[in-house]
Amino acid sequence: MSKTRISKPVVAVLAVAVSGVVAACGSESSSGTASTRPTWREPTSYTYTLTSSEGERSLLGTFEVTVRDGKVTRAVGADEDSRRVAREADGRMPTIGDLLAEADAARGEDADRVDVDHAADGRPTRISLDWDEDAIDDEAVYEIRDYRPSDGPDRDGR
Repeated sequence: MSKTRISKPVVAVLAVAVSGVVAACGSESSSGTASTRPTWREPTSYTYTLTSSEGERSLLGTFEVTVRDGKVTRAVGADEDSRRVAREADGRMPTIGDLLAEADAARGEDADRVDVDHAADGRPTRISLDWDEDAIDDEAVYEIRDYRPSDGPDRDGR
């Protein structure tokens, strides 16, 4: 059996092509790196809509979230169940940074799946976690929509 040798320039071209395809997808998996997406810095004040689903967790539903000075100051549920969850969250509603930290922690704990989809500006739009594919109800999916930075010096999120 003969070995096929690929020259270093061909390997370099293939590596660039593959990385371009990965970057164009706008998502990052548990094997992805931050370099495959634009950088986004969480502003101190913004609003967003969070839809949290999957798994057996207390944070399930759709919420309009307001963040001021890096902390959630208001969370309103979109329906009666979500309003109840927001009332019971007792200040534990996550910022977008908290959701990204949860994804980073899942990667650090070798979760079976950590997928993060990003908008063109680098901010996350969907985070999907599954710590153990063989376990039931340990998943978490966060849809992040209607992101609006507040007026001020950090309005653009950079």
